[in-house]
Amino acid sequence: MFELISEGNMSPSAVIVADRANVGLRTVFRHFEDMDSIYDEMSKELMAAILPKIEAPFKATTWRERLLECVERRAEVYEAVFPMRVSMILRYHQSDFIQKQYKRDIALERSMLKAILSSEIVEDRTLFAAIEVTLGFPTWRRLRQDQNLSVASAKKTIRLMLEGLIANVDTA
Repeated sequence: MFELISEGNMSPSAVIVADRANVGLRTVFRHFEDMDSIYDEMSKELMAAILPKIEAPFKATTWRERLLECVERRAEVYEAVFPMRVSMILRYHQSDFIQKQYKRDIALERSMLKAILSSEIVEDRTLFAAIEVTLGFPTWRRLRQDQNLSVASAKKTIRLMLEGLIANVDTA
């Protein structure tokens, strides 16, 4: 399934997964209850791979520096999960599991962002929302896929947006 999605088949069927794995369709469903079970297993594998990057302590000491360091971290994570995340977005309205997974991912990103920002910024709903959207996967996908920017250019664009958002923030 990882291979198929990475190759551009964003919504492979169970038949195609079975063919790629050189097994019968029944074998696939002996191991997985349904397609959501396959996505669940893939999500677990991806989370295990990216969690050390997400949970690593920040090197930066100020919230501003941590916010900019967050750009680097998220870029690395988003690049690692890009095909899988796009595939899940395409299946979002067809799967309760994927909707729940998406909400968990957003909650995790939000809580991590809240942990590095000052309480004044977190309490300013408009500013916090702007920062969250700037750092979110949909923004990354637009820059990388729709605008065809390199990783370096996408990171530079996000840093520019963040610096504009926090330029006049006066907090320790």
